[in-house]
Amino acid sequence: MDTRKVILLVGALIVAAITAFFARTLIMGSSTPQANASIAGAPAPVIDGPKVLVATRALPVGTIVDATALKFQPWPKELVEGAYFQEGPELDMKNIVGTVVRQAVTAGQPITQGALVKPGDRGFLAAALGPGMRAVTVPVSAQSSVAGFVFPGDRIDFLLTQTVAGGGDGPPLKASETIMRNMRVLATDQRTSQDKDETGNTVVRTFSTVTVEATPKIAEQIAVAQTLGSISLSLRSIADNQAELEQAIASGDVKVPEGSDPKAEKAMLLQLASAPQTGNSTFAVGADVSRFQRRSVPGKNVDMSAMPAAAGAAPAASYPGAVVRAAGPVVRIARGNNVTEVPVGGKN
Repeated sequence: MDTRKVILLVGALIVAAITAFFARTLIMGSSTPQANASIAGAPAPVIDGPKVLVATRALPVGTIVDATALKFQPWPKELVEGAYFQEGPELDMKNIVGTVVRQAVTAGQPITQGALVKPGDRGFLAAALGPGMRAVTVPVSAQSSVAGFVFPGDRIDFLLTQTVAGGGDGPPLKASETIMRNMRVLATDQRTSQDKDETGNTVVRTFSTVTVEATPKIAEQIAVAQTLGSISLSLRSIADNQAELEQAIASGDVKVPEGSDPKAEKAMLLQLASAPQTGNSTFAVGADVSRFQRRSVPGKNVDMSAMPAAAGAAPAASYPGAVVRAAGPVVRIARGNNVTEVPVGGKN
């Protein structure tokens, strides 16, 4: 046999042997992740300690605590502090629900007694307010308060209904408009939590006042609105805040900060979604409901025969909403709610 062929054959055998060795090594090494997986799938060690009350989500300062924000979780007994709320017959959850967070609590962190303020405690309402916000109380009736289906922590809109008499003849203008949106309810009457019956169901009660969180400017507007007419409450859906926020971003009213920090964007969006809003209000008048109601404010009748004829006197068009009554015989033409006076001549 040729020497060259022998060398090539030996070299091929050596390469095959090396390849088989590495393949065997890889196959044997693949069993290691399976062993690790079996270890990872092992049941977690049992925690030897009592169950303490922890937060199910992040609770910033001013949060009104509800039943979904808390749960009991086993905690190592050597780490249990005396300020923790421990599960037991002496702990009544009714005393916890409705309290306000005055120290921020992260998700999974135990709740301490000093982190909560109970209704009736000094500084309770001040702790429920966000920075720079004010508490405003508005009187309502059973009909204007959604029949009592508004609870602390809900978001509502304010509707102002008023009668505008104007200065002319005919019925006054009836109008209703949404003047404030996304107002957070702090309390109804003097209750800051949802009442529960013996079976745990929410008890619906009517109330005569509602306390909301507002900016100083909106607080001034609410005070003026109470003198203009009656205020009604409109309960908002939870999904409305996100929908309006997305619409504001799409229209350019809200500028999302540049950068790729998701936490900063989430904090900014949460702040905008929870802020009370005013302006750009929608409204409805009597004519939108009934054809026998007005669509505009009655205009003021101005008798031009009684106006001074001095030089430089203001023309009739300078009187806003004025209906000119010309001197002499006139014919009144009515087109719906609009009345036009047409002079037909004659002497004064």
